[in-house]
Amino acid sequence: MIYTIAILISLVGYFIIGNLAGRRVKHLDDYLVAGRNAPTLLILGTLVASYLSTSAFLGETGFAYDGYPFVMLIFAAISTAGCLLGALVFGRYLRRSEALTVPEFFGKRFASRRVQIVAGLTTVVGLGAYLLGVMQGAGIMFEELTGLPYWVGLVLVWLTYTGFILYSGSQGVVLTDTIMFLIFSVAAIGGSLYIIGDLGGWSSVIEGLLAQSDKPDIALWHGVVQGEGATFSSPGEALTWGLTLGLVWAAVLAASPWQSSRYLMARNEHVVMRSAMLTAVALAVFYALMMMTGAAINLYDPTLDGERSMVWAALNVLPAWLGILILTGVFAAGLSSCSTFLSIIGFSLANDILPAARSEAAAMRASRIGVLGAGLVTLLLALFQPPAVMAVVWFAATLFASSWGPVALMSIWSRRITAAGAGWGLGVGFVGNLILSLMVQAEWVTLPVYLHPVAISTVAALAAIILASSLTRVSQAEQDYREFLHRRPLQDDRAWAAVTRRVAGFTMLAGIAVGAFLWLQYADPLAAMATRYGVASSAVTGAYLLAAGCGAMLFLAGAVGYRLVATRTGNAATATATSCPPVRGRQRKPAPVACPRSSCRRHPPAASCAFAGHRIPHAQRRYLSRSHPRPVSALLPWRGRRYRYARRRRPPRAASGSRPAPHRSARRRSRPLPPALR
Repeated sequence: MIYTIAILISLVGYFIIGNLAGRRVKHLDDYLVAGRNAPTLLILGTLVASYLSTSAFLGETGFAYDGYPFVMLIFAAISTAGCLLGALVFGRYLRRSEALTVPEFFGKRFASRRVQIVAGLTTVVGLGAYLLGVMQGAGIMFEELTGLPYWVGLVLVWLTYTGFILYSGSQGVVLTDTIMFLIFSVAAIGGSLYIIGDLGGWSSVIEGLLAQSDKPDIALWHGVVQGEGATFSSPGEALTWGLTLGLVWAAVLAASPWQSSRYLMARNEHVVMRSAMLTAVALAVFYALMMMTGAAINLYDPTLDGERSMVWAALNVLPAWLGILILTGVFAAGLSSCSTFLSIIGFSLANDILPAARSEAAAMRASRIGVLGAGLVTLLLALFQPPAVMAVVWFAATLFASSWGPVALMSIWSRRITAAGAGWGLGVGFVGNLILSLMVQAEWVTLPVYLHPVAISTVAALAAIILASSLTRVSQAEQDYREFLHRRPLQDDRAWAAVTRRVAGFTMLAGIAVGAFLWLQYADPLAAMATRYGVASSAVTGAYLLAAGCGAMLFLAGAVGYRLVATRTGNAATATATSCPPVRGRQRKPAPVACPRSSCRRHPPAASCAFAGHRIPHAQRRYLSRSHPRPVSALLPWRGRRYRYARRRRPPRAASGSRPAPHRSARRRSRPLPPALR
């Protein structure tokens, strides 16, 4: 009963917090990208929370329980490097675009509405499947904890996250994600340390895993490779699986819509880089603790269902207060991923697939309708689809590695990719991966580990991009937008860079700490017990290489981030403007440059950007001088006293009970827009 009350209280709490965040939603930017003003903590929280769903706590921890904890560490060491890779080679350029969604970025980059629609369709289908798996995990959790039917849990979870998304949008998603991240981080660390301590410490756990006979070789780096339940038949196959899937998930973390769209909400590019490095640290610590904990649960009971092993441990091993904390944390992880995926699906439906709305209010209304419709469809599928958390989530996530990965990277770094190439790359990579994965699941074809469907479909997508781009030409609009993305923002970021360098240094120290932890707590005890339990010298060497590799990947991520920030600071003097910066005082008019931005919150859509040195007609000048704030009027290419910004005066106070008469300046401002601005 106490677990039921805790879960219900957490659901009500998340609903209230999400709706309180909705009070800050005033414009479409606030609803879709949280006003582009999120600090590092919020971006870190939403990145980790959207990645560590119920699949990580139930599916991947269950895979470690089944006999492969250190194969999962190999996978994690490579995949978490995708966080920093995505921020450095894609995320910070995505932030410069100031798009509302990632498919909209593709549409702007290639000057093609068709590419935007294709990217939007892949987002809806792929994330819909991902959301289905995460919802099933939350339903399993609710059923295990409360004893209520599975469908009741699905409905309650759906009502909670759909309710605050409809009202608050990204503002509520980011805030609740961060709160959930803090909760399940404390829960994961506390639960892992308690279980390891209850079993006698790290050395005792390693010795117990070596001594047990139900799952032989579970304590070795390659896991179980003997017996009927073995997933891999040899250590080489296990290593190939870890490396292949690690690279696949690195691409997922680098370019997937639920990860890269978080960068659109960041305050600036330094927030993007800091949050990416800290996300890599958080994921490395999580996997190092949770995978070992999943394997250690075998010492209590080796006959459990893998995906329910963590729930069993929380109910039967941990003290009540810690069990409540870890179960609500796991539940929060699933809920945060559900809210993230549903919001992205709804926003993509309204912004990328359906026709453009005529007003901001209509766009927000369409987004809310899209969220509600997508949520209802996913709920119905979850009610009638048998649960398979890890299989569904991994199947859906890898769809974006083969479709979005090549297009995202080439959109920034390739001069030859065209709109046709991008469209065909998205379609071939997505559909090819989908068909091959379904054929493998149905056992119509059997592929070796190194020929994963993602690898085949990625090669096919690259071939489609190269072929289609060779048959078409890059337009001038595509060239201009790519050059715009590679211009550095004109700002004094030395203070920001100093903090970012400290974060990079912390990341390098964390890499050293993770490597030393695995070296001392896993590799050294294994080497000390190798003779007693007949462990081969190659397995001991593999343990040391695993410890060094996990630490080295994180250390290199921090070193690359530090180097990039140092380079950016040194070249700050050559930066060029990429947006309309607030300027005070009299400024020299810049040289005429084509403005690549399709919209600017400081200027009407029909007016040219003043900072680019465009000529503005007389009617637009008069309207802008009276209605725009001072930083914009200071950029205008005229200095006549008649058109300077005038402070608005308050209308005279009228007698009580009567309506105040508008001031003549207010009447002048309420005129309709001139024809040049309509």
